Amino acid sequence: MISGIGVSNIGHRHPKVVQAIKDQLEKHLHVMVYGEYIQSTTNLLARKLADLLPGPLNCSYFVNSGTEANEAALKLAKRITGRTEIISCLKSYHGSTHGSMSVSGNEIKKSAFRPLLPDIKFIEFNRKEDLQQISERTACVIMETVQGDAGVRIPSKKYMHAVRSRCSETGTLLILDEIQCGMGRTGTLFAFEQFGIVPDILTIGKAFGGGLPIAAFISSTEKMQTLMHDPMLGHITTFGGNPVCCASALATLQIIDDEKVLDQVEAKGQLIASLLRHPNIKEGRRIGLMFAIDFENEDRVNRIVQFCKENGVIVYWFLSHPYSLRIAPPLTISEEEIRKACEIILSAIENS
Repeated sequence: MISGIGVSNIGHRHPKVVQAIKDQLEKHLHVMVYGEYIQSTTNLLARKLADLLPGPLNCSYFVNSGTEANEAALKLAKRITGRTEIISCLKSYHGSTHGSMSVSGNEIKKSAFRPLLPDIKFIEFNRKEDLQQISERTACVIMETVQGDAGVRIPSKKYMHAVRSRCSETGTLLILDEIQCGMGRTGTLFAFEQFGIVPDILTIGKAFGGGLPIAAFISSTEKMQTLMHDPMLGHITTFGGNPVCCASALATLQIIDDEKVLDQVEAKGQLIASLLRHPNIKEGRRIGLMFAIDFENEDRVNRIVQFCKENGVIVYWFLSHPYSLRIAPPLTISEEEIRKACEIILSAIENS
């Protein structure tokens, strides 16, 4: 019921993904460091994304993981603007490498590794008054469209419009991190579609690869070309754009489209919400098939997780919000599986 923490959105070993991987294995594996040789599978994936995304997001750079996508997005924003200040949100999570950790909002996770990147400020997510901190000094604002690790925090449309407006006003680039909330998790392929805005840079990962490791940072061709000079090869990766991972990702996007996966997300989310009702639940938050269910303390959550695991259901918690239960099943989960899982979860709550 957690899709391998947001990875298996179309389930495990979808036959079309497996076939795409096999077909690519028969052709070739690694050829050259990313970008040196043109490879058809990588280009087809980039074209597919460009077709699915708004016009300004027409150029993809494939990397190995979500944290690398965020690292590269921060570099791109600094390169374009010539500015150094970065604004992120409290309680955010953008990865565990040096730069990504620097813009993540969990001090407990960061304290042992300081000093981190300089010139970073934090604002409260979904608090409009804080947006005045965005200025002509700010290279970028990086935020999750829906905060995941903070316990599924969903912003208002007014707030997201205000963020977009303030960034445009100050010449600040808006980076939306959809590594966890993208790929249909919220009911639209990309979560930002629900808020009526378009970021300057988008990062995706996790479910993007259909089970294989791949991520991307995406912007306009004009912006991305700044990485080609001063210095040359402003961003480079050996394994980014791996043809097998790209084949798996391309098949994943095709499956979401062909099987009308997104059409089922909201109804399945509503079904789970209707079934998981119990007096011990303090609060719940949901968008699509992305749930956080609050209990009085993390010990109860741990007991629920353990009971469920022993009875055949995998649920989890959030690192930055451990008294919330994490539920995020594959988007392809059946109604029968939902009912069976929710029955076990309710039993876990009752026995915890």
